[in-house]
Amino acid sequence: MQRICVIGGSRYFGKLLVQRSLEAGHRVTVVNRGSAPPPPGAEHLVVDRDDEAALTAALGGRTFDVVVDQVCYTPVQAAIAVRVFRDRTARYVMTSTIEVYDPATVAPAPATPGVPVAEERVDPAGWRVRLDLPWHDPAYLEAHYAEGKRQAEAVFTREGPFAFASVRSAHVLGGGDQEFTGRLAHYVERVGRGEEIAVHREEQPSVFIHYAELAGLLAWAATGTGFTGPLNACSDGLLDVTGLTAVVAAASGVLPVHRTVAPGEQAGPFSFDRFYAMSNRRAKELGFAFSRTADWLPAVAAEAVAASAAPAS
Repeated sequence: MQRICVIGGSRYFGKLLVQRSLEAGHRVTVVNRGSAPPPPGAEHLVVDRDDEAALTAALGGRTFDVVVDQVCYTPVQAAIAVRVFRDRTARYVMTSTIEVYDPATVAPAPATPGVPVAEERVDPAGWRVRLDLPWHDPAYLEAHYAEGKRQAEAVFTREGPFAFASVRSAHVLGGGDQEFTGRLAHYVERVGRGEEIAVHREEQPSVFIHYAELAGLLAWAATGTGFTGPLNACSDGLLDVTGLTAVVAAASGVLPVHRTVAPGEQAGPFSFDRFYAMSNRRAKELGFAFSRTADWLPAVAAEAVAASAAPAS
């Protein structure tokens, strides 16, 4: 039994992480702003993680074996967490993102087309941190999502007194109506209505992960291994939008209609004109076994098609 603190954890794969941790016999404390209650059995602390004094007071004398941070988006939030949890935990796991590799927002050594990128391509140990940028501005944060994640990783890596690991998640699918990004629903609806799907002329594939698999990997990262540093999390197999919509079409019985966008024109979600699909080799070498996207995607697409067809309540 371990004492686990989950920051966030009120929905989607974070909620599933809490459920699975409780089922495994761990003591779980969920810290969030109270938007949704945690699963039964978890302790719930309602507090804004951006308010350092309030967070410190809410935690009181609690200590943990590991903290899993689902909602750290900026270096300012990371710096607060370092100070608050300095003497409260031995291990800290942050949920990060594939977007840290996006060449549209960062300029490390260019990726080799067709060769999935490894963790060292973006090394947080040497990444520049700017705490003075307007991270509190929602519009700025949305426009600089990937950079906020990179700088947050950098703060934890360089300043955290605990063992730190970041899980760089691929694009997450599954979970039916819990899939709050709406990106799969975008394609389900357009395919179902026979509307055009905007794609790049030379689509570059990406990587994906099922929400339940990501919850399992986070639980494994928290309690099943002591690795540190960044870790890519993605199911096996590359996939582009044409392949994705083909699976949606098979579930809906309607053929997709694709339209190639002009240079500079925005395409649909998951359509990329640049390659930065991740390699999951490090996680496999550490002992985690991934599924194949092609194995679980048809069921996810069928679930999304059924949800789209269901009458509104």
